[in-house]
Amino acid sequence: MKSVLYIFSGLPGVGKSTLARALARFTAAAYVRIDTVEQALRDLCAIEVQGEGYRLAYRIASDNLGLGRSVVADACNPIELTREEWHRVALDAGARYVDLEVICSDPVEHRRRVEARAAEIPGLVLPRWQEVQAREYHPWTSERITIDTAGQPADASVAGLVRELRAYGMPVDDPAAGA
Repeated sequence: MKSVLYIFSGLPGVGKSTLARALARFTAAAYVRIDTVEQALRDLCAIEVQGEGYRLAYRIASDNLGLGRSVVADACNPIELTREEWHRVALDAGARYVDLEVICSDPVEHRRRVEARAAEIPGLVLPRWQEVQAREYHPWTSERITIDTAGQPADASVAGLVRELRAYGMPVDDPAAGA
């Protein structure tokens, strides 16, 4: 079976990392989180990160896809360029890919999440609500699965993600079976 690159996208605080980690857990896929890569570059290389985190993550994903291992890419992917670059990583490795946009359609809930969350990565400075609202985020021009996490617990969002992936023809086991 071909490896799959699961490309997560969405603004901070919508539930992307929660869904991406869950998918990586029950598919046994490699998990590549841009926040982790970028913070490591800041900590270890003392650089002001621009696009280096994405470029490094593409290489890590490519190595894993080349080994036949599926990869979950957890990133905002706010611009069309990064989305297309992930596609190229998958195609160059002979893998399948699926774009997954995570949204929170309730702005009050989204704001509450952004303002209440704590950094899981030491040293990572999380964006404030005003920064999330002002973030550049290009409209989509390609096919994607959209998961709306508003008004539901994480396990319901995960179940919805699995249903959507199965309908899209992706091989995904039942997350309840892996729990």
